Amino acid sequence: MTRYVNRRNLTITLTAAALSCLALAPAHSAPAPRSAPKAALGSCAAGELCLWDKAEFKGARRTYELSGTPIESCVVLPGKGGAQSFANRTGRPVTTYQSEECAETGEFDTYPGKGSYTPQAPYRVRAFKIWER
Repeated sequence: MTRYVNRRNLTITLTAAALSCLALAPAHSAPAPRSAPKAALGSCAAGELCLWDKAEFKGARRTYELSGTPIESCVVLPGKGGAQSFANRTGRPVTTYQSEECAETGEFDTYPGKGSYTPQAPYRVRAFKIWER
């Protein structure tokens, strides 16, 4: 006995089955971004500006506090290496400069002071200014 299958009915049946499987399957979404563990952000206490000589908060760290840093004055980092990563936890805006003179002819950026972490600076930071507000 030979059975003939109506291709149109078979296509409709298979399409309906596939759609019902998709309807029952959980919606696929991109994985939620995971927050980095606190240790990965580098150790920098509240009230400090911390700068590391290597990216990803590695290498030698320099720490500056408001009590010992002149406000709105150019602070040049010691040595010629500069910093490649930093964290601003001063509570005040900080501008980082590519030039040692805080000149605006080179690259410079201002970062908020309520806990901004920069694991890879867009340029080697050689100086900075902490602003009053």
